[in-house]
Amino acid sequence: MADHNKSRSSHSRGNHDSDRHGGSSRSGDFKKRNHQRSFNKDRDRREEGFGGETGRRDDRNRGRRHGSDDRRHSNRGGSKRNKSVIHAQRPGYREERINKRVNEPDLPSDLDIRDLDPLVLQDLKVLSKENSTAVAKHMLMAALLMEDDPQLALRHARTAKDRAGRVSVVRETCGIAAYHAGEWKEALSELRAARRMSGGPGLLAVMADCERGLGRPEKAIELAKTEDLSSLSIADRIELGIVVSGARQDLGQVDSAIIALEELKPDPSKIALSWARLSYAYADALLAAGRVPEARTWFENAAAQDPDEYLDARERIAELN
Repeated sequence: MADHNKSRSSHSRGNHDSDRHGGSSRSGDFKKRNHQRSFNKDRDRREEGFGGETGRRDDRNRGRRHGSDDRRHSNRGGSKRNKSVIHAQRPGYREERINKRVNEPDLPSDLDIRDLDPLVLQDLKVLSKENSTAVAKHMLMAALLMEDDPQLALRHARTAKDRAGRVSVVRETCGIAAYHAGEWKEALSELRAARRMSGGPGLLAVMADCERGLGRPEKAIELAKTEDLSSLSIADRIELGIVVSGARQDLGQVDSAIIALEELKPDPSKIALSWARLSYAYADALLAAGRVPEARTWFENAAAQDPDEYLDARERIAELN
């Protein structure tokens, strides 16, 4: 976590008051922007960088995991299972399932599963019609509640997982919801499972940040080193770089934290939220190193790159003045 998060109590882990900040906090805003795109179809989520510099994600990337644009539905959601194989159920299994259904969180009557990304709905077709509809509704509720009520969102996501645990996008949903709720261990486990099912790099930035949340910054850094990042978008590389920089600061390696961001080539001429976040994180790392004039300049760059004031760069500038 960046040093300003250490010194400002409002930036504590899992505290959503910090979601407007552009640093590498585990409760930072990148999780909201980048991961709800897997569920909601039509929201304008200001995902600059995911679909180029247009400020809106390219339609062909809707619902697709970071760096997984070439995934094939035939390899996901358990579609290769031999449906003729009958497995013996352990004693009490049916009763457990019934009890879980009874305890499922309520669903509003006006939910429309067509608000989900079409690719997500496609993935759910491996389920029965009744079950796929229920799973879709719980996934939609998880996405809608993730920012304002992360605990209830996680309940919905867990319910979807209980109903469809062999569908990769459902496991990913559960991982993202757990991340929002500050359940780092559960989030990491679910995101790893989703990655095994679907292939590709998965949500590397979130997985690395979970390692930080578990007090393992070295593993966050190692994850970024050992994975093939060639398929990641620029925006995803920026998010991963911000997490790595934060992990370096967790270890007291401020100079290395700065270098991790410099390797991404911060560019004040690029007006997009991902680039604004990079400028902000760079300013934060410079500030941690005591390089105040440079930090002020990069906070100013971040503010200029963020006309909608999604970040709090202007507040940080005022503090430095």
